[in-house]
Amino acid sequence: MPAVPGARRVWSTARRYPVFPVAILLLVLVLPAIFADLISPHDPLIGSLSNRLVPPVWVEADSFEIAGMGTIETPGGSWKHILGTDKQGRDVLSRIIYGARVSLTVAGLSIFIAGSVGTTLGMIAGYFGGNVDHLIMRLVDITISIPAILFALVLAVILQPSFQTVIIVIVSIFWSRYARLIRGQTLGIKNQDFIGRAKVAGASNARIIVRHVFPNVVNTIIVLATLEVGQVILLEATLSFLGAGLPRPTPAWGLMVANGRELLISA
Repeated sequence: MPAVPGARRVWSTARRYPVFPVAILLLVLVLPAIFADLISPHDPLIGSLSNRLVPPVWVEADSFEIAGMGTIETPGGSWKHILGTDKQGRDVLSRIIYGARVSLTVAGLSIFIAGSVGTTLGMIAGYFGGNVDHLIMRLVDITISIPAILFALVLAVILQPSFQTVIIVIVSIFWSRYARLIRGQTLGIKNQDFIGRAKVAGASNARIIVRHVFPNVVNTIIVLATLEVGQVILLEATLSFLGAGLPRPTPAWGLMVANGRELLISA
């Protein structure tokens, strides 16, 4: 069967521009999160016990007999709840959509704060060197040497589960990656001729770092931040799944998986 011209063009575009599939995937994740209020069919926090554990729309009604109990009927899915409901009668699709917003909000804030802290400390360490560099890098080594999940769980238990706790935990883990990478780049940049000319012109160290060093590491920061979005979302979901992340009844993906696991075990 010959290939469809439209499909061939899409495949050709995807091969020529590798970022194209990633952009589509990002839009599928980001757009529902942004417009969750408009496209979500139900309130993710409000349920109805009369509609608890409704199956997905593709599940048909069925009946079977159990000895001594007679005929048992199981309801089918409904277009009112496309992906069904949880044990509290809350719409699963709505919670997934709002969960995307929660995950992206956590990822955005965490990466911004971690990137800001790590970049600042990395530029300071690389530019000044000496004892300042030694102190910051030893702190980075200590942070990196501790297993991320263990470190996150300990902090989460100490601070109690909340949105702010999740942000603090993620920032505490990820800032060191920016610091180490930016410090290495700063070591090379500070020896460039334009840095020497800025010093001769009387520019202060703070001005040199902000006006000359930072613009040359922005691309690295953007690339690293982009790569870490998925890792941050996974860490947040893991913490929520283990009960050390976002508190109930927040529509978080980790909490939804934990609730689903309870039903899977009971089934």
